[in-house]
Amino acid sequence: MELELKKYYHLYNRSNNHELLFRTRDNYLYFLRKYRKYISPLVNTLAYCLMPDHFHFSIFITSDDKLLIKKNIGLLLSSYTKAINKSYSRVGSLFQQHTKTKLIEDESTLLKVISYIHQNPLRKHLVDKLEEWEFSSYRDYIELRKGSLLSKAFIQNQFTSIEAFRLFSSTKVEKIKFIYDLH
Repeated sequence: MELELKKYYHLYNRSNNHELLFRTRDNYLYFLRKYRKYISPLVNTLAYCLMPDHFHFSIFITSDDKLLIKKNIGLLLSSYTKAINKSYSRVGSLFQQHTKTKLIEDESTLLKVISYIHQNPLRKHLVDKLEEWEFSSYRDYIELRKGSLLSKAFIQNQFTSIEAFRLFSSTKVEKIKFIYDLH
């Protein structure tokens, strides 16, 4: 995992064998608390979506301590896995071995990645509207929630209004293969 200071990345991972990562609402919230503890001090978070068997984050690296970021990603996943293993009497690894990061080289691509992240629940037919998925940063951007995890400046500088962001976000992004294959 290569990470550079002051660069944007798409950070993602999935469960082994498509096992559920998040079985209850509390599981999602616990994961976000762990993310806030281990990752937030080292990055600006632009977008996220937690799905039943995987997660996506769009981040901007603010720490030059690459080893600490990598270590803390490992701590996030291992501490979450330990809690799930204890709660559900399971054993073994929950996540695929390597969390992936993909460098996002320009603002146009970053916007597409953020839309792709927010549209995950629609593509998986979990909701009919983006704002219906609770475990996504989309709700924060359209002011249905006042979360404090996000660094909203980039998106706010790109759009003249919440409605303009909604309109942009409704443009379907099937895959972002033009950048990389996600799955």
